[in-house]
Amino acid sequence: MILGQTAAPASPGGIPWPMLMFYGLIMAAMYFLMIAPQRKKQKELEKMLASISSGDEVITTGGIYGTITNVKDDRFVVRVGENQKIEVGKGFIQSIVKKSE
Repeated sequence: MILGQTAAPASPGGIPWPMLMFYGLIMAAMYFLMIAPQRKKQKELEKMLASISSGDEVITTGGIYGTITNVKDDRFVVRVGENQKIEVGKGFIQSIVKKSE
């Protein structure tokens, strides 16, 4: 310390409430703007996958159009041509184009 200077007074201890409130508001905003919509979208996708049955026309995430011919535990059998069938994992169905009646 240099002569003639005094030490700065110690800052009062405690929790900086305004800063904690600011971080809390940021976390709440992130939840409502990012996490909540993603969870809603995931639930809608699970509901759509559960409703798929034989005869439905679907699009895969790779952009392949086809018709569901068989539903298995973890995958679908999709007819993509006259005599062409492929097996697609349930997570790779993007949407239903036309629901069978």
